[in-house]
Amino acid sequence: MLSRNKSKLLQLLVLFMLTWQVPAEAGQCGPLPINPVTDVNWQCVFPIRIGGFIQVGANMPSDPDNNESPVCVCNNGGAVPKIGVQFSFWEPARMIDTVVDPYCFLALGAKLANPTPGKLGGDVERDDQGGKAFAQMHYYIFPVWAMLDMFTDMPCLKDKSFDLAFITEVLPTWNNDLLALILNPEAILFANPIAGMACAADSMAALVNMPLNTLFWCMGTWGNAYPLAGSITATDYVEANAGLAARGIYLMGRTGLLMDPGVNSCFTVRTPIWQKSHYRLQEMKPVRDASCEVIGHSGLTWTQFKNPALAGDNFAWMVFRKTKCCMTY
Repeated sequence: MLSRNKSKLLQLLVLFMLTWQVPAEAGQCGPLPINPVTDVNWQCVFPIRIGGFIQVGANMPSDPDNNESPVCVCNNGGAVPKIGVQFSFWEPARMIDTVVDPYCFLALGAKLANPTPGKLGGDVERDDQGGKAFAQMHYYIFPVWAMLDMFTDMPCLKDKSFDLAFITEVLPTWNNDLLALILNPEAILFANPIAGMACAADSMAALVNMPLNTLFWCMGTWGNAYPLAGSITATDYVEANAGLAARGIYLMGRTGLLMDPGVNSCFTVRTPIWQKSHYRLQEMKPVRDASCEVIGHSGLTWTQFKNPALAGDNFAWMVFRKTKCCMTY
């Protein structure tokens, strides 16, 4: 299995190298791909909970599901249900780029030539004076443990290989706020000052690492989840990119592509309305963060010195997702 994964990754790397462009300035795009060993903060897999009582890694952010049942029962299509022990952890399974340079793929340390210059190629006019930030988003299936051939026998780890799952350069709704209403017309209800007032509660909850899933349109101090587009109101540029990465997660859910393994210990669940407390982000580039942040956690506590002047405003984020597993016998 590992050899097949390496072969697929090698083929993808060769494809990108054939169309690779050297960045105009050092650090803008690459020059090195993501290293899953050194760029990932391994402490973010904690806390690990076994049987609902034993917890390893108590110094990490609080687990949103501290009242888990110690026993689980799974059928999975079998005639006889299986009884097991509930086990939960935070899996480094996805990666997201938020980049100002279209077709800059930080996971591979390469930049493709723009095949269709203009809005459908990812080039948009940016409002640098209006307190807004804009970035393109790339969503990768990035199963770190499978890539390193670790825990491959664990039944809850379904993803086995690297893949580029989504890019926004060719998505008209990401490049235009008004077009985003076509895909998500509910934005009219939530992307307004009145609904935004409710987000103050989510901001306070995110400070103690417990974002409120009921306020699904809020991302704490990172802004509003709507519109699901690449433009976001910003006072802190790093925090704005974290907000766009979080929007990328929610966008995958609204398009039916997000499977959440943190809802049920027997199987993954499709979540068109995300459970944002099941996700954490760790900045990997341009600066490796020593912590992972829940959705909406105030940038005042972690964004300092995270975007050096020569970094080129391109960010790579590791997504740690809550994973429940029923260890049956």
